Amino acid sequence: MVKVSKYLAKHLRHQPERIGIELDAHGWVDVDTLLAALAANRFPITREELELVVAGNDKQRFALDGGRIRASQGHSVPVDLGLPAVTPPPILYHGTAGGSVAAILAEGLRPMNRHHVHLSPDRETATRVGARRGRAVVLVVDAAGMHAAGHEFHVSANGVWLTGHVPPGFIRR
Repeated sequence: MVKVSKYLAKHLRHQPERIGIELDAHGWVDVDTLLAALAANRFPITREELELVVAGNDKQRFALDGGRIRASQGHSVPVDLGLPAVTPPPILYHGTAGGSVAAILAEGLRPMNRHHVHLSPDRETATRVGARRGRAVVLVVDAAGMHAAGHEFHVSANGVWLTGHVPPGFIRR
């Protein structure tokens, strides 16, 4: 399941053209089109396997809607997820590797090659995210202050909070 999930994330977030699929403006692709493309690229899976990966993914990276699928967030290709702007909780968290902390505290959190900065609603999730690249450091984001200053927030279907940039003045260790 992990291998399939990573393969799907790569192609539904970053390189759909690599397997010959085209995402619509909101990041969706027809499930049958995806399954045919996977088979044509020597990575065949069944619809049942796809549904198991979507349902069993602990991070809920994917969304199924009828006969369509998309990544919930994290795209580097142009898509509009159609998420409304919402009021964030007062505090959000960002997990990162220790080696990135100095730059983040100096420059803020930037989306890098993605559309948004990803923030977690709780310290535990941020710790898991940060631990992917070594020892995790959890940064605290003053989301209420950012919102009051005019920054826009969205929340994806899997509970990841998204914003364009977090200036350094809203971040603390």
